[in-house]
Formats: sequence, structure tokens, C-alpha cells
Amino acid sequence: MAKLYFKYGAMSCGKTRDLIKTMYNYHEKGMHVLIIKPRKDTKGEDTIVPRGADPVKVDYLIRENDDIYKMIEYYVSYHPLHCILVDEVQFLKEKHIKELADIVDLLNIPVICYGLRVDFRGHLFPGSKALFETADSFEELKAVCKCGNKATRNVRFVNGSPTFKGGQIAIDGENDVTYESMCRKCERELRREHSDE
Repeated sequence: MAKLYFKYGAMSCGKTRDLIKTMYNYHEKGMHVLIIKPRKDTKGEDTIVPRGADPVKVDYLIRENDDIYKMIEYYVSYHPLHCILVDEVQFLKEKHIKELADIVDLLNIPVICYGLRVDFRGHLFPGSKALFETADSFEELKAVCKCGNKATRNVRFVNGSPTFKGGQIAIDGENDVTYESMCRKCERELRREHSDE
């Protein structure tokens, strides 16, 4: 029986590497996989960009008003499909998560989603929140903070300086934006140091 999976973690925890490893595992067994990601994730455009490896082409870029269920229902009427892998799932809307659940329940196709749990302010993303409410299986992929503790936060830096203000979405590598994974304690100390900026 197919399931809806959510594999989540802070940045640099290996989500993209795990997605690509899963894709290759299916391919080695002669099985067909589709990779989708939200169009909001402009990093790599129509590819997934793993650290230190070649980009992997995405099959579908999902726009805000797309109906993923209808797209996949049409696809499987002409092609075999054994699994759907979703990158950067946190950027999807709640309705998209429902559509992914419908794919699992009505088409019996497993869907494995990869994404962040929370944004740089510690708030759940809409897609992540909907997955915590809907998914059948959860797995936290671990990242390590510079202090050695488990990293659970994503601290945003603009031009090398930490910032704790701004919109929820700012893509890593664009407009001098970068992120660093940290534990809650290190994030709190950094926030305290920069509280008057």
C-alpha cells in the first residue's frame, strides 16, 4: 500500500542527496520515478542542485494554481509510474499536499517529500505544516551545528550578516542571501548579539 512520506531537516542535512539516492534505487530496479518541485524554488531553475554533485532535471515545476493530482492522473494514463519524489516541498500550498495525498490514496503511488520544517524565524512553512497534518510517515534527516549539537534552525544571512526579519521565502544564493544550519541555542545567542541591528 502506497504512503505519503515526509523527510525533513535543516539545510545541509542531505535531503537532496537522499532524494537522488532514492531515484537511483528505483532506476536500478527498472522502475519509473517523477521528480517535482515548486516553481518558487528558483535555485537551479528546472533542476535539483545537490551540493558537490551534478544537477538532476525536474519533470514538473509546480505553479501555485496547478493541480498535481490531475497532472499525475493524466501522466499515468500513458506511462508507468512507481514513485513521485518532491523536492523543496515546504514551498507548496496546503491544497498541493492534499493533491499528493490523493495520488497516494486513489492512484496507489508512493510520494516521498523532502523539505524544511521551519523557516528562518522558526515558523512552519505552509507545505510542511500540511504534511505534518497529513503524511503517513516522517523522518528527520540530521544536520550538525558548528557547536556539535543537532541543527534544527536555518539562520538567514544577507551580505554575510545575520537577519531575523523579512519575508518567509528568500532563496539561498540569490540577492546575497545564504543560510547556516544551527541549533536553537546558537541561534538564540546570535539573535541576542544582533538584537539592536
